[in-house]
Amino acid sequence: MIWTLPNMLTVLRIALTPVIALLPFINGYVPKLIAFIVFLVAAISDAYDGHLARERGEVTDFGKLLDPLADKLLLFACLIPIYYVTRSMAQYEIPLWGSLPLIVALLLVGREVAMTVFRYAAKRRGVVIAADSTGKAKTIVQDIFLGAAMGWFAWRDMRIEFGWETGWLGVFWNRFHGAVMAITLGVAVLLTVLSLVSYIYRYRSLFRSTSPAHPGSSDGA
Repeated sequence: MIWTLPNMLTVLRIALTPVIALLPFINGYVPKLIAFIVFLVAAISDAYDGHLARERGEVTDFGKLLDPLADKLLLFACLIPIYYVTRSMAQYEIPLWGSLPLIVALLLVGREVAMTVFRYAAKRRGVVIAADSTGKAKTIVQDIFLGAAMGWFAWRDMRIEFGWETGWLGVFWNRFHGAVMAITLGVAVLLTVLSLVSYIYRYRSLFRSTSPAHPGSSDGA
């Protein structure tokens, strides 16, 4: 059965990506706040649907194919507005970073594309590449940055709308929120590079071998 509850959650996550990609471009804090909330729903469903599938015994090939696609679409849906909004409007710039550097956006996207190709090639050789601790940490920190950035757009508009620029709480949150976003972006970039290098090193034999590897050779955790 393809249309299990976990798979429907994954499809819902894919359906939400255009909302996340488009709303930050609309003036006012309400559309940006909705985009932030929708991102949280999508991120929570991402963390929950795999666990739910295993718990209910509803792991399907369709779900295995769809879930990584949903993850990548969610990343792209967030990076598009983060890149353009931080470059075109100074009030939304990331502290310490300014606008999201193009090289960073390409690195985050390129890593996902490279891993997709790498996993497909490995699977053809009988090797399943599972996520390791560095890759999982990268995903967590990356999602924190994406959520913080989407929330940052709403916060910056709300700060002006409600006159929170001068109050101590508004000033504190602005600095705290900005610091979280700047730090998690830096850590996400570092973990993106480290995780890719780690995967390539662990499975380096795939680049030398010309014959299919034995399925038992996978050491993914």
